Amino acid sequence: MSSNLVRIGVTHGDINGVGYEVILKTFADIRIVESCIITVYGSTKVASYHRKAMELQPVTFNAVASAADAVVNKINILNCCSEDLKVEIGKSTESAGEAAFQALEKATADLKEGLIDVLVTAPINKLNIQRGEFHFPGHTEYLEEKFSVNGSKSLMILANETLRVALVTGHLPLAEVAGALTKDKIKSTLRIFNKSLQRDFGIQKPRIAVLSLNPHAGEKGLLGSEEAEIITPALQEIDNEKILAFGPFAADGFFGSGSFARFDGIVAMYHDQGLIPFKTLAMENGVNFTAGLPVVRTSPAHGTGYDIAGKNEASEESFRQAIYMGIDVFKKRKWFDEASANPLKKMYFEKNNGKDETVDLTKDEPEILV
Repeated sequence: MSSNLVRIGVTHGDINGVGYEVILKTFADIRIVESCIITVYGSTKVASYHRKAMELQPVTFNAVASAADAVVNKINILNCCSEDLKVEIGKSTESAGEAAFQALEKATADLKEGLIDVLVTAPINKLNIQRGEFHFPGHTEYLEEKFSVNGSKSLMILANETLRVALVTGHLPLAEVAGALTKDKIKSTLRIFNKSLQRDFGIQKPRIAVLSLNPHAGEKGLLGSEEAEIITPALQEIDNEKILAFGPFAADGFFGSGSFARFDGIVAMYHDQGLIPFKTLAMENGVNFTAGLPVVRTSPAHGTGYDIAGKNEASEESFRQAIYMGIDVFKKRKWFDEASANPLKKMYFEKNNGKDETVDLTKDEPEILV
């Protein structure tokens, strides 16, 4: 097995949605295995059902008992669901939620053990997957509980090659958004986002735009006070940390005017404020990336698509880009960590009793290098 190939684990998501359609369409082009080793966590039976139902191009799966057995230049599949699993295309069912959960549990366990490098998740139904072991509003929160280190927080980022949007509040009812906004939460989002733009996307000095909460950025208090009382003070304080954050900008014209193109990332205050413009501009190739955790996870930027499931109408481009972004982020993160692990020591020369001494500024006491 080539050590240069990134090992990708793919969860099949909701078996009644478009997950298998985009998986099968993507892996029909076998060239994708030239850049990674694929293991699908799912069901050969369900995959075959979807392929035949839509008369899709055949995909040859290599069944493995463990991700450790994944073969180069093959589309490997690890069966982790019940054999009597029933597919009901376009419907939300309890069995579909169970199958999605089983695949996710197995893949995250393998990710934790280092058997895969990157997790790519096909869409789940956030309601039917709910159970005793899964009580989260989505993948992001589930992964945070699984992989958080010392209380580290996850951050949902929607991204393509030119546009990256992060959210201060994620899967939260709109009525609760204003009450959830605090200076600390905004600053925490900016710290995680800034670090991710540097480490995961390779941007040395990210410029981040911050959107307002209220119409017209509050109109100096006429339309809301959050800008003056929370958002602006947060930006002023984060400036002391050398993070280049600007705003708050009125959200209504920010994307339509093209202002977003002047920034490396945009922070939205709530889910739809950021995702509606992002999906309008980048629905076909957008990717959902989970930042802030020690693992790499990506997903297509769309849902289960029950309305078009089984009709051979779903585009696989977002799923394909999720795989490519996962590979790219994994490599960039590795390069960044290696480059910053042992930075060159800062030294200077000083005279000591007429002799030149080299002083290592990274130590408390100077050393003489012989």
